[in-house]
Amino acid sequence: MILRDARVVDGTGDVLEDAALRFDPESGRVEAVGDADPRESEPTYDLDGRTVVPGLVDAHVHFSLSGEASVADVVSMSDAELMLTETVNARKTLEAGITGVRAMGARDLDVVLAERVAAGDVPGPRMVANCRSITITGGHGHHLGREVDGPTECRKAVREQVKRGAQFVKFMATGGVTTPGTDPNAPAFTQEEMDALVDEAHRRGVHAAAHAHGAAGAQAAIRAGVDTIEHGTFLDEATIDLLVAEDVVLVPTLSAPYRIVRNADHATDESLQKTNDVYERHIESFGNAVEAGVDIVGGTDAGTPFNYHGANATEISFMAEYGMDPHDALVAMTGRAADVIGLDGAGTLEPDSFADFLVLDEDPLADLGALRDPETVVKGGEVVAGAAFDRLDSDAEFSA
Repeated sequence: MILRDARVVDGTGDVLEDAALRFDPESGRVEAVGDADPRESEPTYDLDGRTVVPGLVDAHVHFSLSGEASVADVVSMSDAELMLTETVNARKTLEAGITGVRAMGARDLDVVLAERVAAGDVPGPRMVANCRSITITGGHGHHLGREVDGPTECRKAVREQVKRGAQFVKFMATGGVTTPGTDPNAPAFTQEEMDALVDEAHRRGVHAAAHAHGAAGAQAAIRAGVDTIEHGTFLDEATIDLLVAEDVVLVPTLSAPYRIVRNADHATDESLQKTNDVYERHIESFGNAVEAGVDIVGGTDAGTPFNYHGANATEISFMAEYGMDPHDALVAMTGRAADVIGLDGAGTLEPDSFADFLVLDEDPLADLGALRDPETVVKGGEVVAGAAFDRLDSDAEFSA
């Protein structure tokens, strides 16, 4: 099958004009990009100059959360109720054009959902999934996470997550905005505990992500060898220099504080007070990180208060608004994000990559807002949302 007369933004940093895209709906893979002459009886569709981009890849989502003002609304849910919530949110995410995610864990359900999506039993994006986030006793996310104290318990918790199918490990290096009684700016684990967490994750063949708002907690995680820093709200110059020197990736989740600030009338008092304290500093930290050359990939923290699934593409606009080149921001939430989280074959439009892509009426490099309303969403060569294509050959069909 061929789509022709398209502008292809390939997710690696290249743009092809007047290009063709050939893919095989049966294998779900791209076969050629750029030039592709139709084979005999091959279905061909004219995109009339529309833009094709890879499906977006969000490196930080919470399918167990749905934008509630307080996590307390979720803690009392049974596993069955929580799994229904996850399946609904996964579908919303896919239909909005996000075809790959890193799911950050809640209880042990994300890995089950990932298996069902991969098997084709339920609709959703391709997933790299965690089980439970690891936190200190009473620390951020303890309601749905795994509480530990001491290096030995840290290692045991990592082993438990991997045993249950976790493809990466996440730990809470600092307090958080949405957990009462925790300080986002204060370190949580000791250095010895963080060293144990990261070392054990790498020994088990998975990468490690650290939730970290404050600079001291982020620095401790970087020294431990962590792979990604989530949020990075209070990055000072020393922390930014360390990110660059150790080649650690930042996932800024700019959407999360923005959503709370914009819904001040409905946020909890503690969440709002913490967010007001950090919002402007977060933007400043992000801009400084961009200027210093920190490796950045897009993640939204979708599911946190008022941060609804399906609005993920806005993160790319935020990254561009606060310092990134628009094309770099798009790559950060397509090809680069897929590479960092280990979602092989996703995020780019190249031979043998997954045929996951969006068809847009407008050029997103001129207006990133176009990404929020794709005309067509394709995953694995199948239309999963929006309109089908206008067929040039009249004797065959292509539909959702």
